[in-house]
Amino acid sequence: MVVEIMLHNPYQFSPQKHKGPMSEINVVPYIDVMLVLLVIFMVTTPLLSQGIKVNLPQAQAQTIAPAQEPIIVSVDEKGLYYLNTAPHPETALDAHQLSLAVSEQLRSAEQKKLPRQVFVKGDKKVDYGTVVTAMVLLQQAGATNIGLLTESPTKVV
Repeated sequence: MVVEIMLHNPYQFSPQKHKGPMSEINVVPYIDVMLVLLVIFMVTTPLLSQGIKVNLPQAQAQTIAPAQEPIIVSVDEKGLYYLNTAPHPETALDAHQLSLAVSEQLRSAEQKKLPRQVFVKGDKKVDYGTVVTAMVLLQQAGATNIGLLTESPTKVV
């Protein structure tokens, strides 16, 4: 004759007559979700630090007189590039011409040990991708800090 001895284990699932609500919370699904989120954040965090470094000016900041005329790339509503320091600033430049001109000016300023500020001024009707393309061209030409020019908001009285 075999005698079975069952020890009482509250964590063992057994067909007991359990009529009241269960007082234990199953945290395993919460841990699974937390680990999935942890992996997602670990993968996406390094991607956020890549890209173009942009120094945005403050809206109410006072203007600083530069030691040398800054390089300003203007992007009009048609997506054409203009360079204020070009021999003919009113003439549109293609991407290659813009990159060469800015690269030459930055090299010249670096040889003279004079810092040169670089700004992008984009029309508000132009596609955002066109402004980003201009910033990438400037970065490839050797610009390390690129600022965006904006207009100060008009005060409503």
